[in-house]
Amino acid sequence: MTAHSASRSEGFPLARFADAHILPSAPERIQGVIFDLDGTLIDSMPWWENLGENYLIARGKTPAADIRRHFKRMTLEQSAVFLREEYGLNDSVEEICRGILNGIEHAYRDIIPLKPGAAAMLDALANAGVRMCVATATERPCAEAALTRLGVMRHFSAVLTCSEVGASKTEPLVFEAALSHLGTPREATLVMEDSLHAVETAHAAGFPTAAVFEPSAAPEAEAIRACADAYLHSFALASR
Repeated sequence: MTAHSASRSEGFPLARFADAHILPSAPERIQGVIFDLDGTLIDSMPWWENLGENYLIARGKTPAADIRRHFKRMTLEQSAVFLREEYGLNDSVEEICRGILNGIEHAYRDIIPLKPGAAAMLDALANAGVRMCVATATERPCAEAALTRLGVMRHFSAVLTCSEVGASKTEPLVFEAALSHLGTPREATLVMEDSLHAVETAHAAGFPTAAVFEPSAAPEAEAIRACADAYLHSFALASR
């Protein structure tokens, strides 16, 4: 992985996003981007949506109707603790984590695609000297397998995971760690996310935020749009 040169820090104009709603609160140019992975850079949400339910059904349990809402806000370890406590599972947290991951690892290694336009957007940001990293609730082996297979790992100077920093995205710890790594000014470091709770957390921590449309988050789209400094319907870029 290669970090981008600080000497090319003029930044990238948000106005280059052709299919975006940008508020006056958004910075005109960005020097750093902290990318979410699932639902933002890669189209992985269809694999995650039923993961908790499928795991419980395989264990002979009946999942609650709102289990997807719980999973969306948790790290993998938090999800395992939740399943163990709520459904009376006897396995250890580590065993439950492994059981969940077994249902999705192959998709990261072999199947999950980039969101449309993501590759061209990353190239444009890199060419503008923007520093980039990934901050994800997904475990490192899955995240790095997908980014490497898709040919975009070279754009990121780091991959930071919620489990490694010890907090989900209901807390700003992973964003603060990413900012410290990038070394860019907070006010010029964009957090790009698809979920309401993550946008709210980053916004409350003083980061400019760009929300990316994700079909699985459609019920919260208006709330997300109201919170974010920019709302991207796609990664399409306008000509210079």
